[in-house]
Amino acid sequence: MPASTSLSLPEDVRKRLMVLHEDGSSDEDHVKEQLKLVQDFLHADTQDALSILEEKMKNSEISMEDYVSKVKSLLGKALSLENGEEPNGKTNGLSNGSHKGEDAGMDVEEEDEALKSPSARGKGRKSKADTKKSPATSRVTRSGGKQPSIISMFSKVQKRKSEDLSGEATNGETEVKQEDGAEESQEKRLKVESDDKATSEETKTVSAAKTPPPKCPDCRQYLDDSDLKFFQGDPDTALDEPEMLTDERLSLFDSNEDGFESYEDLPQHRITNFSIYDKHGHLCPFDAGLIERNVELYFSCVVKPIYDDNPCLDGGVPAKKLGPINAWWITGFDGGEKALIGFTTAFADYILMNSSEEYSAIFALMQEKIYMSKIVVEFLQKNPDASYEDLLNKIETTVPPPGLNFNCFTEDTLLRHAQFVVEQVESYDEAGDSDEQPIIITPCMRDLIKLAGVTLGKRRAARRQAIRHPTKIEKDSKGPTKATTTKLVYLIFDTFFSEQLEQDDKESAAKRQRCGVCEVCQSPDCGKCAACKDMIKFGGSGKSKQACKQRRCPNLAVKEAEDDENIEEEDVLVKTKKASRVKRKKQTQCKLTWVGEPVQCEGKKQYYKKVCVNDEELEVGDCVSVSSEDPATPLYLARITAMWEDNNGKMFHAHWFLRGTQTVLGESSDPLELLIVDECEDMSLNYIQGKVNVSYKAPSNNWFMEGGMDTDVKVIEDDGKSFFYQFWYDTDFARFETPPKTAPSEDCKFKFCSSCVRTKEREEREKPCVFEPLDEEHVSKALYALACFKGEQFRVGDGVYMPPEAFNFSVKAASPVKRSHRKEDVDEDLYPEYYRKSSDYIKGSNQDAPDPFRIGRIKEIFCHRRSNGKADLAEVKLRLYKFYRPENTHKGVKASYHTDVNQLYWSDEEVTVNMADVLGRCHVEYGEDLTESVHEYSNGGPDRFYFLEAYNAKTKSFEDPPNHARSAAHKGKGKGKGKGKGKGKSSAAQEKAEQPTESQTPKVHKYRTLDVFSGCGGLSEGFHQAGISQTEWAIEMWEPAAQAFRLNNPGTTVFTEDCNVLLKLVMSGEKTNSLGQKLPQKGDVEMLCGGPPCQGFSGMNRFNSRTYSKFKNSLVVSYLSYCDYYRPKFFLLENVRNFVSFKSSMVLKLTLRCLVRMGYQCTFGVLQAGQYGVAQTRRRAIILAAAPGEKLPFYPEPLHVFAPRAVSLSVVVDEKKYVSNVTRGNGGIYRTITVRDTMSDLPEIRNGAAALEISYTGEPQSWFQRQIRGTQYQPILRDHVCKDMSALVEGRMRHIPLAPGSDWRDLPNIEVRLKDGTMTKKLRYTHPDKKNGRSGTGALRGVCTCAGGKPCDPADRQFNTLIPWCLPHTGNRHNHWAGLYGRLEWDGFFSTTVTNPEPMGKQGRVLHPEQHRVVSVRECARSQGFPDTYRFFGNILDKHRQVGNAVPPPLSRAIGLEIKKCVIVRMKEEQTTENVKQETMEVSD
Repeated sequence: MPASTSLSLPEDVRKRLMVLHEDGSSDEDHVKEQLKLVQDFLHADTQDALSILEEKMKNSEISMEDYVSKVKSLLGKALSLENGEEPNGKTNGLSNGSHKGEDAGMDVEEEDEALKSPSARGKGRKSKADTKKSPATSRVTRSGGKQPSIISMFSKVQKRKSEDLSGEATNGETEVKQEDGAEESQEKRLKVESDDKATSEETKTVSAAKTPPPKCPDCRQYLDDSDLKFFQGDPDTALDEPEMLTDERLSLFDSNEDGFESYEDLPQHRITNFSIYDKHGHLCPFDAGLIERNVELYFSCVVKPIYDDNPCLDGGVPAKKLGPINAWWITGFDGGEKALIGFTTAFADYILMNSSEEYSAIFALMQEKIYMSKIVVEFLQKNPDASYEDLLNKIETTVPPPGLNFNCFTEDTLLRHAQFVVEQVESYDEAGDSDEQPIIITPCMRDLIKLAGVTLGKRRAARRQAIRHPTKIEKDSKGPTKATTTKLVYLIFDTFFSEQLEQDDKESAAKRQRCGVCEVCQSPDCGKCAACKDMIKFGGSGKSKQACKQRRCPNLAVKEAEDDENIEEEDVLVKTKKASRVKRKKQTQCKLTWVGEPVQCEGKKQYYKKVCVNDEELEVGDCVSVSSEDPATPLYLARITAMWEDNNGKMFHAHWFLRGTQTVLGESSDPLELLIVDECEDMSLNYIQGKVNVSYKAPSNNWFMEGGMDTDVKVIEDDGKSFFYQFWYDTDFARFETPPKTAPSEDCKFKFCSSCVRTKEREEREKPCVFEPLDEEHVSKALYALACFKGEQFRVGDGVYMPPEAFNFSVKAASPVKRSHRKEDVDEDLYPEYYRKSSDYIKGSNQDAPDPFRIGRIKEIFCHRRSNGKADLAEVKLRLYKFYRPENTHKGVKASYHTDVNQLYWSDEEVTVNMADVLGRCHVEYGEDLTESVHEYSNGGPDRFYFLEAYNAKTKSFEDPPNHARSAAHKGKGKGKGKGKGKGKSSAAQEKAEQPTESQTPKVHKYRTLDVFSGCGGLSEGFHQAGISQTEWAIEMWEPAAQAFRLNNPGTTVFTEDCNVLLKLVMSGEKTNSLGQKLPQKGDVEMLCGGPPCQGFSGMNRFNSRTYSKFKNSLVVSYLSYCDYYRPKFFLLENVRNFVSFKSSMVLKLTLRCLVRMGYQCTFGVLQAGQYGVAQTRRRAIILAAAPGEKLPFYPEPLHVFAPRAVSLSVVVDEKKYVSNVTRGNGGIYRTITVRDTMSDLPEIRNGAAALEISYTGEPQSWFQRQIRGTQYQPILRDHVCKDMSALVEGRMRHIPLAPGSDWRDLPNIEVRLKDGTMTKKLRYTHPDKKNGRSGTGALRGVCTCAGGKPCDPADRQFNTLIPWCLPHTGNRHNHWAGLYGRLEWDGFFSTTVTNPEPMGKQGRVLHPEQHRVVSVRECARSQGFPDTYRFFGNILDKHRQVGNAVPPPLSRAIGLEIKKCVIVRMKEEQTTENVKQETMEVSD
């Protein structure tokens, strides 16, 4: 045989064969690998011989060993041929009778030539493509495809032996039946467990990774892929396209072929039993961009007339090699479920019905993705605010229609079809109106685009030609329901916006830039759409300035929406301008004359009551304007509080007003509204420009009933000189409060300045001072019984908080070593993505969490004596006994896990500290001295600690506390304990001393509360725990959450309808709704709380008419109208952290503006739920408001320390930084709560566990668990159920290591058998990666052409791999997708609990720390701080959503306690004024 017939193996294949040769693996493995490598290059006869051997082994004619040895010798001959040796003639294979008669005459050499290499094979066929196929060519096609690919057969047999070879049965053949099943499964198990097998596998892959395996040049499928299938050939009766089209069974043409020209439209037929393949006979998808790249695809099928929609073969015409396909298209869904898909060739249009058996798997994917895009578009039309997790929820719960051969959708399905789905969304958006918000920028689509690495603005031109009729979906004509608003709220929003929009129109010259890169940007204007017709170049007016409809850059739209939301977890650093308090004023020369005599003299100062400035008479108490040096700054306004003359000339003391624009309200404020601030200064009367009128607008007596009545936003007429004020404003915390009452005494009413008084008071509070000196003689120090600091009294024996750096302990606690979680010696071929874990930072880790405050007990209060024997009062010192917390003892952190967070150990160690460092006061009692249980004592009020033992650091032992530790609890206590803090009963020892203060703490009645957007009731639950409210009414549109609210609050009236509808009913005077439920009337609601969902405008950066109307109709506006109508005493609005930043804080400003105009005192702040006792980071914006006459609450001080990264709570508005009033910063009085505290006691469950009620398997382990289970014994644990993840996801979870910080980057690149019996594939790295280079072993790191900087190629997508292809694909642009498939860490905390735990969702750290599953509903509920007795309603996803959307009850409880404090202070003040009145009446009697 001539040498030309030898195998032409590519260089890399030869190298791999060499490596195999040296590799010492078993015969069987060796042969298997050899076959894998050379299969595509074998001659036809060798292939035939192999298939016969395969057949024999199937029928048990030969044993496995026999089979292996024969295959080995066959391969040996083939390969020796390749090396240039002559074979011994006979084993050509023609002799074995596998050829059919029609082919026997074919020249062997021609056949060999045709099969030598894929490209040669292609050429052979190309030359004959246009003539009718000769038998020879059809033979070639068949030999390429009639037998299943050999490697696939081999793997079928081998599957008994190893789990590592892909196990999909190919070519529609059923799998080999395994007779002796039990033995084999046993064998298989042993095989999998033996590690040497795995290592030999790995060593092979190392060399394989260097050069990617060969791909078909046309269909781009890997030639060694077990899934690559060949077309099985046509029946003998099949006709060519022209012949078939003239067949009388299709009866549309006579057989004169000229007839084709006369038709304008191509004829249309239906086809069934079709297969689509490229010219090599590889079956391939037609929707993967091949047609668009002009690859020739052909199809064989049975053709039926257009009117016959029965997919059976009867009455059809078998046809072969129709095509090539010029275009494919989708028409709408016929009556719903199925879309029609069609092809166009040069001769006709074909509508597809059923595919052939062999093609069904490929076609199912096509149908799947079309149906998927239908689900997505329809879902997002109705739910534009949905998150990625909500979409997954929708997809996973959708049952595919009958007749489509796939049974369920998974996240993998969505990611696999993401590019197509997004393109369908784009074409849907194109067809929509220009003022509709495009679906492409919804949060959900943006997440999908990021995760799947979708290219936007792609192939528009090609798509136009290809998908001729983009899927039309019935549009919902109903826009957002119109918000029901009160007149006042409506006017504020409306006047502001109409001005804003005009403003924006003027500014819109700053055109938005295009991305300029995508194909949309680069296409020309179409000239046909409305926007083009308006362009000057197309003869229009040029007014609309809209971009051509076909050139709306999707990248830009998505980027704008993205920018708006990127203020999430890690805070952006904003450069803040230091608001300069110095006013740069301009002096004017003016005539100044005093009027009247001086009213008072002090030293050289002579005080006057009146002055004449430029013929205008001013007196003390008048308000004046002062002009600024900068002409652009409005006039400064001030009140004259004193006037005098001294050496500096004629002077006055100015108490400044602040204009609304200088507050957080900025440009949304009322231009005539001023605010009192504590800023004042002395200045010359020359600065005064003139007199202005400033009046105080006090709330009316009937304020509570005036809700919804105001018809005018204006408070006073603007005459240029008149202003008004209602509030005092705190510039640091942005608090609007009722102006404080400070009246001057008679003797100083001409020089009284309330700003000076308050500033002085504040300075006094900040300075520690001592009282009640003790008689004990002491040379070096003076001792005292009492000290005051920051408004609190401290006595000897009191407990105090100190910062952690104030003192250390003698025991070095076993501090957790900051260990790096990076492993050094990682096998890069087994773990190809591990290199992405370069940083040591672990999301959700508590490594950086600070220590809680130190606690000490005051032994002495003293000042050092100076040399003259006098005490130095400037520096007050305290001598303290140190208390140890459990984690400070030698037992370390483990000790704290089982003890109460408020349990301490007495120690006789002492330390001296500065009083100025004290952070607050607390009560520390000896447990045995309490008259109630420790539990009751602890829950009786804040800041309560106890100890049962003393700790001796020298001996590292615990002992009984000494006597002086106990007795201190009884001595010198009592005075000034209250300060509005003491609640509940204290220990008996205190009770006697404290009778007066205890009895003064009035009982707070519970406020009747309306909870709007209540969800399952987290906010209300916390308020109930605080004892401040009774939720009488709740409004919740979503039925499952409303049901959950009812379960937990049986006494509450829950309305399950649109809040706008209810408000409309109430405002129109209705007493009940359509269901007969009683509606709350004006005056009924004393407290209003709620969290209006506002995703609606989270994706809009600049306001334009569309986003404005969306905003104007948003639920925030409705909620503010509830507040205006009902005028509750307290109002709370809770929202996501970004609420304060949306639209450059415009949403926040308008919300506060409405409250201020209604007359509410109000403020805003951001709180971190993790600081109030949950193991979760969740930052929330909270707006608080209090009616006139009430006290505006402060935000609660943090209770627990928390990871510093998660507590950046400042908010920047208009370049000024605001903080909530929290003074203790990131400190806390308790340690942080961890995942272990939260859920270590819950029984172990499996993926998909569905038992709604199970029993606890043990006792609670931690303080948190004792609290959350409650005091009543509860045998039953509810809702410890978790989502059933698909087989692939479960397989991935199983391979995520248990080490802290593990996520998808720790996955091994191996093949595994999944629980549904299928095998995963290895991820192939096929492209150089510009950013990451190659691995240490020289392997490639890119999985798509884009890694090298080129556009993505759809053919590069891979599926069903353990490492999800999309993550390395887009990892470089998204922080390596850190945290996806992430495990929680026992000692860490949860990421923000989401509404649907998904390993690839926005919040991917949802895997249990040790079990291979996502977190359960109960675990999520605990991470939110819901008691175990709290009920949820509906299916598992409903329950997850209820939990994820809730406000953590511990957070709302802390806020509730602050509100309660305010009520108590007000009640005490009323009590005192009442007492004073009584006394004066008695005196007058």
